[in-house]
Amino acid sequence: GICVVRFPFNESPFESEYEFDGVFFSNGPGDPAVMIETITIAKQALSQNKPVFGICLGNQILALADGGKTKKMKYGHRGVNQPVQDVNTKHCIITTQNHGYVIDENNFPPNFETLFRNVNDSTNEGIKHKTKNIFSTQFHPEACAGPEDAEYLFDEFIDSL
Repeated sequence: GICVVRFPFNESPFESEYEFDGVFFSNGPGDPAVMIETITIAKQALSQNKPVFGICLGNQILALADGGKTKKMKYGHRGVNQPVQDVNTKHCIITTQNHGYVIDENNFPPNFETLFRNVNDSTNEGIKHKTKNIFSTQFHPEACAGPEDAEYLFDEFIDSL
C-alpha cells in the first residue's frame, strides 16, 4: 500500500519534485564518515517532521548527521543469528548483520537514545530520536537470508507514515 521512490546516495528528496511522507536510509558499504552528501541529506531529514527509518549504514549516517561519531570495529559483525536486545522491552531478537563500523558510544548523537544493544558485545545496534519519529537499526531487519524477528520494524515505520 505504499509507493517507494529511490534516490541515489547523493540526491536529496527534499530538493526533488516528489511529495513524500517519510524517508528511509538504506544499508551500504564503507566508512560512513566519508559519505558527506548522504550525511547532509540526513541533516535535512532530521530538521523535518517526517518519519525516518535507517538500516545499517543508515543508522550510522543518522548518528553522524546529529553530531555523533562512528568507529571501525576490530572484526565487525557478520552473519545470521546475532542476538540483539530492545533496551526498553528487554526483548531479544535474532538478527542478520554485516557491518564493520558502529556508533561510537563516547561520541553519541545528542538527540538520540539507544534503542537496541548487541547481546554479545554490548555495542549499539539501533537508535531512536528523543522527540521525533526517527529510528534506525545497525542490523538488517529485512530478513533476507536470515531471521525474521525484526520484520515488525517495517510495519512500525509504515504505520507512522
